Amino acid sequence: MATKRQALHRRQAYRRGHRSEWLAALALMVKGYRILARRHRTKLGEIDLIARRGDLVLFVEVKARRTLMEAMEAIARGSERRIEGAADLWLSRQPDYGKLSVRFDMVAVLPWRWPVHVENAFYGRN
Repeated sequence: MATKRQALHRRQAYRRGHRSEWLAALALMVKGYRILARRHRTKLGEIDLIARRGDLVLFVEVKARRTLMEAMEAIARGSERRIEGAADLWLSRQPDYGKLSVRFDMVAVLPWRWPVHVENAFYGRN
C-alpha cells in the first residue's frame, strides 16, 4: 500500500509532467508548429507531443531535468523503441502518410529557462 508521502510524490510528478508538456507545446507553437496531440496513447506506448509544420511531423519526448545533459541521458533505448512503435501506428492512420517527413525530437524543460528544443534527439528505424 502506498504511503501518503509516495502518493504526494506521484501527484507532484504528474503535475510537473503536465506543466512541462504545456511549456514544451508552447515553445513549439512559438516556432510555428501546430500541436496535433498531447500524451497520445497507443497499445505500444505514449508519445508526449505530436506537432506538425507543413509536411514535417515531430514526435516529441518531453523531459524536465536540472540540466540539458540530464534530459538527453534520460531518453533510454527502450523509450526510443516505444516512441518509434507508437509513431508508426499514428502515421499509419494518416491519409497523407506518403508525403510526410518525420523527426524524433526532445524538448528539455529546465529550471528558470525557456524550454530547449533538441532536433533529431534520436533517429527512427528508417
